[in-house]
Amino acid sequence: MKTLIYSIHAFDRPFLETAAKGKHAIQFTDLSLSEETVSLAEGCEAIALFTGDHASAEVLEQLHKIGVKYVALRSVGYDHVDLEKAKQLGLKVANVPAYSPNAIAEHAVALILAINRKLAKSHDLMESNDFRLDELVGFDLFGKTVGIIGTGKIGAAFARIMHGFGCKLIAYDPEINAELITQTAIRYENLETLCAQSDVIAIHCPLNAETKQMFNKSRFAQVKKGALFVNTARGGIVNTVDLLEALDNGTIAAAGLDVYEFEKPIYFKDLRITPPADALFERLRNHPRVMLTGHQAFLTNEALEGIAETTISNLDQWQESGESENEVN
Repeated sequence: MKTLIYSIHAFDRPFLETAAKGKHAIQFTDLSLSEETVSLAEGCEAIALFTGDHASAEVLEQLHKIGVKYVALRSVGYDHVDLEKAKQLGLKVANVPAYSPNAIAEHAVALILAINRKLAKSHDLMESNDFRLDELVGFDLFGKTVGIIGTGKIGAAFARIMHGFGCKLIAYDPEINAELITQTAIRYENLETLCAQSDVIAIHCPLNAETKQMFNKSRFAQVKKGALFVNTARGGIVNTVDLLEALDNGTIAAAGLDVYEFEKPIYFKDLRITPPADALFERLRNHPRVMLTGHQAFLTNEALEGIAETTISNLDQWQESGESENEVN
């Protein structure tokens, strides 16, 4: 099947080439999908997209016109695709429903440890020959309450790690994970209770109509003063302006963020020559109690291998039968 893979990077191309094993006529471009780049897929039956690609209704219309039938997503999330429009056009869309949930869960833990023990500040002081410890006081995670928004595969992996730290666990999720309760004694509560009782809040839910801007001014007002806040899910779940206000008024003691509300023009790109013209992003990354990473939580060998294998498997299934088990529309 002739396939164009958009938004290819040096970190994922080798995994995709290995998984393909020459089975498909695959082409690569480092350009992201947009109305301006649709024509690159001329003559292709399928395309493969990453999280920074833009599969709007207008883009899907153009893809349909040039003969594209299948859209393989190299991600769990599919909020960057207009699924309703794809369905109307008869375009099949499949995602990667699972790939090493430990990768993202472990990165969330790394962010918690880093902002709690102030590792970036410690490094800066060390570099400047200032060996005082006055600004580096953190707290024991043992015995603290960790609130987990979303207990799917990633949230469950995160819960098991924090259980190992000796933390008390609270969860918010419409679907209760009975096995996780047995494993970790996690208790399910409403979101208001979770916010009020948690010393650490970690987001592990998808971005959808129910979760968009879930954490806004009113929600932050419910948070226990001095809590740590971590988001390795999707930037759109958090209102960035309101998060900054919560940081400035001391509601949130520190934030560790692998995602940003308006990250698409920024992340995964080399912007050293033309830095991002985003004043809100500048405020966020220069805040003394914020640690940002550039949507790298998934970036492990195991996760990249899993993403590549499932992406190629979706193409295989479409080629063989016209249907994939991982279709989301």
